[in-house]
Amino acid sequence: MSDRLSRLFTEYGQSPWLDNLKRSYITSGELDRVRASGIRGLTSNPTIFQKAIQGSDEYTEQFKALISSHTSTIESYWALVLQDIHGALDVFAPLYESSGGLDGFVSVEVDPNLAHQGDLTLIAARQLDERVNRDNVMIKIPATVEGIPAIRAMISEGRNVNVTLIFSLERYQQVMDAYIQGLELLATSAPQKVSSVASVASFFISRVDTDIDRLLESNGSDAAIALCGTAAVNQAKLAYQMFEKTFSGKRWSELLKHGAHVQRPLWASTSTKNAKYPDTLYVDALIGPNTVNTLPDVTVEAFSSHGNLALTITKDIDQANTQWSQLKDFGVDVADVAARLEREGVKSFQNSFDELISVLTAKATELNQ
Repeated sequence: MSDRLSRLFTEYGQSPWLDNLKRSYITSGELDRVRASGIRGLTSNPTIFQKAIQGSDEYTEQFKALISSHTSTIESYWALVLQDIHGALDVFAPLYESSGGLDGFVSVEVDPNLAHQGDLTLIAARQLDERVNRDNVMIKIPATVEGIPAIRAMISEGRNVNVTLIFSLERYQQVMDAYIQGLELLATSAPQKVSSVASVASFFISRVDTDIDRLLESNGSDAAIALCGTAAVNQAKLAYQMFEKTFSGKRWSELLKHGAHVQRPLWASTSTKNAKYPDTLYVDALIGPNTVNTLPDVTVEAFSSHGNLALTITKDIDQANTQWSQLKDFGVDVADVAARLEREGVKSFQNSFDELISVLTAKATELNQ
């Protein structure tokens, strides 16, 4: 394998993470090899675990033991998931230590059915963090309106958070504000803990192009078609400008006195969904310092093979602003797109979670007969 993944970090300050996890990665030693290739962390979600658990017999023995000990189906799910999470945390712990807490994180998501119930999300996130009880875990919380207070509260308690399912610039600003507010509360109650808190804000990239391209194609004009494949990258570039502005100035300087870390933008959903686009588009175009790109296996392989290394996240900002503004001229309401994508993203994770619980329930019934 090439050294492109390692060079993303050493030359450009971007941390590539893996967007996948399954039991065989740990038992085979594959995850150790992945880390050695330059991957600096790992993200998971309910869809990833649904595919892993339903698609493998490696979980059967553990599940049988859980059911025979009268463990509930939902608790069995978490036992299966957290064994994988702990295995991944072990693999990345040395990197967490050697990087001074910059990388080496593994993310696990709260029950997605709580996405619109802020109080219950906070309870579940706390419990999950305490159950895992590892310095290099990040608890994933959706960036719904209801999730923002939970994110702020988790940060104020000194816990690491991966804010997921961000689709709009407005919501991204709310996420950054919640992080800073949380750190300010923590600085008041336990200033010595500020330097140990880490967070990322996960922008979902390819889904934005999929949805906006559909609207542009329905317009059909040459000018509209010319904007296809630009929206996702442009929005990410504008988000990065917001990131640089937010994590500077007097307010942030006060937190820096306590050793605060910026909340890094994380580019998620970075495999291209349109075959007409280069398979490394959402890596090549979004490289820059203090960022994370979480890559599914196929994109890891593609970028390692033929990705392009260059500082790109700060390039052509005027063009990004212009093209992003032009979308409304062709009937694209970016606020409506973001709201729809958030609903669909939450629903997709809920469906994966619920389907897997249903399958496990059926298997438990069979075993108890």
